[in-house]
Amino acid sequence: MRGHALEYRSWGPRDGPALVLLHEGLGSVSLWRDFPARLAARTGRRVVAYSRSGHGHSDPVSLPRSVRFMHDEALDELPAVLDALALDRATLVGHSDGGSIALIFAGAHPSRVESLVLEAPHVFVEALSLRSIRRMRDEYATAGLRGRLARHHGANVDVAFRGWNDVWLDPAFRTWSIADAVARVKCPILVLQGELDEYGTPAQVLAIHALAAGPVESLLLQACGHSPHRDQPEAVLTETERFLGRYAQRVHSTAG
Repeated sequence: MRGHALEYRSWGPRDGPALVLLHEGLGSVSLWRDFPARLAARTGRRVVAYSRSGHGHSDPVSLPRSVRFMHDEALDELPAVLDALALDRATLVGHSDGGSIALIFAGAHPSRVESLVLEAPHVFVEALSLRSIRRMRDEYATAGLRGRLARHHGANVDVAFRGWNDVWLDPAFRTWSIADAVARVKCPILVLQGELDEYGTPAQVLAIHALAAGPVESLLLQACGHSPHRDQPEAVLTETERFLGRYAQRVHSTAG
């Protein structure tokens, strides 16, 4: 993409409305596990997942990353990904940092987004997030986390981890916010948040409700942490199918 290669996979039909998955800060194609296949089966839509630069088996990136790395992903790389996939419009399904990237993109390119399905997105930085990210830094050095991540990132493992962890713990990142981008989002949004999320609180969801220019639906999932599609996959699939169906019916009714 723009001179470098990105790992990607596709499930379901080759044509028609597409769902594009945007992974979390330490994610990759393989870390979605069986969720994309199940999502394609439940919705009947094409599902595409890709590993961002420096993740999975995509080309590496140079460090350090900018504190605006999520804006860079949303405004530079994601448009090129959609162009390469010949997708003029798509529903973006974003997890954590991927949810934030989806919001930034939707605010900047409203004509290219049908709707957003967001799991545990970040609108601003919370103290809870920073405590958990500091703990992850310690686990990476001492508790075998690096080895577990290497199964998904290969030679990119240190780049993927440091490119995420170092930025979030940079003092300059404390004031990071995408409130201005969220205020420009007009498409329908579904937000799924775990009640036990160790990286964010329902304040993130409330911010999206307060700021977004379009309709917002949300669900707080019980017994669920930061990864709803892993902790509560059936609930995520059911809510996503319901949300997409309602939106599709509304568009059809308006068109008619």
